[in-house]
Amino acid sequence: MTLATALPVLHETAAPERVGELPAARVAEVRSLVAREMAEIEELIATRVAAGVSPGTESARHLFDAGGKRVRPLGLLLATACFGAIDARARDLGAAAELVHMATLLHDDVIDDADQRRGRPTSRRVWGNAVSVLAGDMLLVEALRLASMGAGVSDTATWTELVATLGQLVDGEIIQLRGRVAVSLDEATYFAIVRGKTASLFEWALRAGARTGGAPQAAVDALGRFGASLGVAFQLVDDLLDYDGDAARTGKTLFADLAEGKVTLPLIRAASAGTDGGARVGSLVARVREGDEAAARELGSFVRESGACERVRQLARGETDRALAELAIVPRCPASEALADVARGLAARVS
Repeated sequence: MTLATALPVLHETAAPERVGELPAARVAEVRSLVAREMAEIEELIATRVAAGVSPGTESARHLFDAGGKRVRPLGLLLATACFGAIDARARDLGAAAELVHMATLLHDDVIDDADQRRGRPTSRRVWGNAVSVLAGDMLLVEALRLASMGAGVSDTATWTELVATLGQLVDGEIIQLRGRVAVSLDEATYFAIVRGKTASLFEWALRAGARTGGAPQAAVDALGRFGASLGVAFQLVDDLLDYDGDAARTGKTLFADLAEGKVTLPLIRAASAGTDGGARVGSLVARVREGDEAAARELGSFVRESGACERVRQLARGETDRALAELAIVPRCPASEALADVARGLAARVS
């Protein structure tokens, strides 16, 4: 892949509709900082996707070809660049982060009985659940292979943290799965899922990138907290856009999560409004899970009219502010400013 063909890879992440109303020159600068390295990561991922056995390779390739924001490898590379040169080790870890993410998507689509992802049929719809699960397992193996290639002390720490992160991802999915049996409107449960399923991989990517760049431990910890807050903000925004987004601008279909019966924070906050909010939401969610489209529309209207979206919007901004505060310890440079722009851009999606 040439630099010219690689630039669109970052365009989806750094385009104004993704990162907010940044000056065009600043957007171009964010893209150009790591465009070559991101192109190399794309090639590396493509190679690893093709390394398995058919039809697992085709199932994984189907998801890979659908594109994606690539926020995790982007954050990892920028964290590395804050402290040192981006080398082959950083590129391997960036590819590993995206491979893990892709594996979770393949598995999630099976668990959720999802029919579409990124505007096309899910891999499970094309190749079936069994192949999709095994394709996800294949990608996890490739991610672990990449992450295990280093031999230094810092590589051992990064490997150990990746294994722990995989445990958090599984735990988060199991907690969410429990909600299929009994609807939980508990915020603590929701945030346990978010920290496990989303924030943990962001945190690992930023810590791994900073460590690979030679950052001191205090900075590794700070960028890990930046990644965790970024991950929470990312999920809050994604959940909010399910109820209050512009599908043409964000690419996310309204009420898609709701149609799958997922309990997210806008729904939880709406349930706390009024004396009968919880009972009403619980009843409607049960009907939605049975395929009642009228109940989904009623529930969506209830959430939007409750004021819950604005409360979640403020919470996402607060998480973004917490992430930005962690950058104080990082030397000011184009890479750290780009990290700040990525964080601000998440909040801008729901402004």
